Amino acid sequence: MSDLDPYTYVTLSMRPGSAPRLGVSFHTAELRVRAGMLDTPRPFLEFCSGEAEVSISTTGGGPVCDSDVATAREIFNAAARYLADCERLHIEQSAKATTDTAA
Repeated sequence: MSDLDPYTYVTLSMRPGSAPRLGVSFHTAELRVRAGMLDTPRPFLEFCSGEAEVSISTTGGGPVCDSDVATAREIFNAAARYLADCERLHIEQSAKATTDTAA
């Protein structure tokens, strides 16, 4: 496996006297993202690869509160920044590849 191969990295850290810490890193184009509404009704956001799944929903699985709306807004703003960075880098890298092949 090279450094550029797609992968999903999942870690679980458990230390005595501390809450467990779970980390999930998706580095794959095979990532699936979806959002919807559960029957309860509760909104959810889900990120899935072949190796891992992360679901986000409202606090305690209960009614939507102010902090849930604030968290959803943070996710939205972070996703917009991620999209802008991906688009910018894709354009820059495509232009460089075109220049390199023309040379």
